[in-house]
Amino acid sequence: MAHTFGSGIIPDTSLDEMIKHLTREGGPCDMTPGGIIKRLNLRRPIYRKTAAYGHFGREEREFTWEKTDLMKVLKKEMK
Repeated sequence: MAHTFGSGIIPDTSLDEMIKHLTREGGPCDMTPGGIIKRLNLRRPIYRKTAAYGHFGREEREFTWEKTDLMKVLKKEMK
């Protein structure tokens, strides 16, 4: 479920449908908890870096949750 808090350029319900389509079996996005852990490589200890200056808004490659690579896939889906 997606919620853009009013900042989206398309309705949240449309975004929900696009995400559902992309996450179906065989789709390019695995949004299960295990799929997210694998995609973002979350099982590695990076405690020192995350403890200093916060977790979000970081540009270092270790902060994989800041990736925006799925935007390309979502933009294709919008067409």
